[in-house]
Amino acid sequence: MEDKKANIIAVTIIISLIIFIIVARVSLKLSRAFFLIAGADIAVILAVFVCLVIRGRYHRRRKLLEKKLVSEGRELRIEYSFLRKVAGVPIKFRHKELEDATDNFRALLGQGASASVFKGILSDGTSVAVKRIEGEEHGEKEFRSEVAAIASVQHVNLVRLMGYCCLPGGPRFLVYEFIPNGSLDCWIFSRRETRSRPGGCLSWDLRYRVAIDVAKALSYLHHDCRSRILHLDVKPENILLDENFRAIVADFGLSKLIGKDESRVITTIRGTRGYLAPEWLLERGVSEKSDIYSYGMVLLEMIGGRRNVSVIENGTDRSQRKWHYFPKIVRDKLREGKLMEAVDHRLVEAEGIDERQVKRMVYVALWCIQERAKLRPSMAQVVEMLEGRVPVDEPPETQMLVVDLLSIDEEDSSCPDRPRIGVMGSHADCNLPSSSSSSFSMSVLSGR
Repeated sequence: MEDKKANIIAVTIIISLIIFIIVARVSLKLSRAFFLIAGADIAVILAVFVCLVIRGRYHRRRKLLEKKLVSEGRELRIEYSFLRKVAGVPIKFRHKELEDATDNFRALLGQGASASVFKGILSDGTSVAVKRIEGEEHGEKEFRSEVAAIASVQHVNLVRLMGYCCLPGGPRFLVYEFIPNGSLDCWIFSRRETRSRPGGCLSWDLRYRVAIDVAKALSYLHHDCRSRILHLDVKPENILLDENFRAIVADFGLSKLIGKDESRVITTIRGTRGYLAPEWLLERGVSEKSDIYSYGMVLLEMIGGRRNVSVIENGTDRSQRKWHYFPKIVRDKLREGKLMEAVDHRLVEAEGIDERQVKRMVYVALWCIQERAKLRPSMAQVVEMLEGRVPVDEPPETQMLVVDLLSIDEEDSSCPDRPRIGVMGSHADCNLPSSSSSSFSMSVLSGR
């Protein structure tokens, strides 16, 4: 715009001077005054022409330089984006990109108390799961926890954070890789498969491999990161299965980072009922042993194909309901020498189960759910035991604290002041759904 304005001014000056020379020639004829005026005007015209030529050359050089800088900048951005992608560093997405990828957030995969997850396809064809976190205080806390825990870690059995997006005063977005085969709960518990939620009965060999994959992921978080990372919400819903049925640990919304010199930290009770370690209930702080307890409970659910805590209702009479605590059933069957009766009946009917592996997994699970945290093995030891590199001794008797909590819950169903199983979650209530959670399950990163 400035160049155009300068050219207009120059042309106007030149035309004005030419008109002035013509007027002087008519009025002054060939007098001395005319020649002086004509000479001065011609000098000014030549000066204007020189300025236009110099300005034009400068303008062309500037355009070439700008074009070169834009080209180099584009190449640098492409190279920077490529290097970030290769290094696994999360990139910052524009909100418009996420809107286009998710068809304006219409492809809903799942929804929780503070977040929703949508399936999306990026411009390069990559399938992603976009988690939108709502809320001010809780949303910011969950966003920071998740990014801090997963952004800098690289492991084949941990979900990969591809990027993020923050809107001023608005929701926060986390972009994850899309895991096609859903979450583990869809493959070990009896349920009806749907188009949006794949599922079935996972074979024993695949279950055993999943157990090792999850153990390796937790071992990496506990021992091989610069700061130890506590997941604090290990459960089947947060274990995803890729196209080859390899386990991917997800949902770090409740995770916590602790220093190498810290043995445990005090935090509010949060997570999922049925997977919380006793030290949380007793407010003694949490450590990596809390994840190990949750992992042991998941192992038992994989073995039995059923929830660890379940209730059988007898009509509408709450006094006739009966609680089932699967770890106690497994312990009793082990003691009676009838361990295979505790295994998922679908696996038994299909045959091909290695009973030695079953016994080894049961031993590991019972070691992991010991009430005394010091008795639980580390996740590195769990990997060695499951892979058969070290022998697994028979675990000691455990008090099964949850059984007492269940009996208390049966005695008092009014839910006012007495201790209840409901305190095992963040929100105490009168009913205990066996899989309820106060956290948002990232199993919706899958195609469920």
